[in-house]
This record gives sequence, C-alpha cells and structure tokens, in this order.
Amino acid sequence: MLTWDELQALPATEIVTDIHCVTRWSRFDTRFKGIRWRELAELVQPKPSARFVVAHAEQGFTANVPLSFLEDDAALLAYEADGEPLTPDHGWPLRLVVPRKYFWKSAKWLRGLELLDRDQPGFWERYGYHNDADYTKEQRYGF
Repeated sequence: MLTWDELQALPATEIVTDIHCVTRWSRFDTRFKGIRWRELAELVQPKPSARFVVAHAEQGFTANVPLSFLEDDAALLAYEADGEPLTPDHGWPLRLVVPRKYFWKSAKWLRGLELLDRDQPGFWERYGYHNDADYTKEQRYGF
C-alpha cells in the first residue's frame, strides 16, 4: 500500500482528453494530471495471470476494466483536473481516468485496485450497463 506522499512522488503525466457520460453529455479537452499504471506496476509487480482490474472506491462502488485499459497511455490515476486538485464532487483525492470508455468506468474516490485473472462486473454492470462501455459504439446497456 502506498501513502499519498509516495504516490505523488511517482513520475506524473498530463493528458488532454474528451470525456463522455452515459447520459449523453461530453466534455472536450479536459486536462488531467496523475500517475500512469506502468509507474505503479513497477512497484507492485502484477502476477502474469492478472488480466482484469476492479477499481474500488467509496461506499462500495466498483468499476471493472481489462488490465489493458490501464496500460493505455491515455489512462491515469488522476489527482488534478484542468490544473487544479480534484474537488470532492469530482473524485478527490484520486480518481481513475479511462478516457476511451464511458465515464462510469473512471471511478471517483479511488481507494484501491484489485488485479484478477477473470472479469468481475462492477457496480453499474450488475445493474445492466454494458460491460465494455465503448462510447464510439454507444454501448450503454448490456441488454
């Protein structure tokens, strides 16, 4: 487990990306600053069997993604948005940012990442949301 100071001491990256909500709004050119997964992977040394990630957040919220989504250069564990620390409404102190998916996959108030050898549906997927959440295909619901 990393402390907040140890996390912020890791090399930081800034990305500019569009975010898309399942409710059909988008926000373009949003700037995030945070840590790429590969910086953490060097420290935690995932087992070769790790293929999926469950992001654990406040109040039992979870978001699931294949590990390859976190390995993407556009994904971050973000602590800043548009040059400012995240606000509580937007996930302070840390949120997962997975820009190529609907924003429900970008879990706010991140508390931990669990690496698994199999997929495990997250909070919204258990209620019928599409597991892949690809906004380019409008994958909102799984039924």
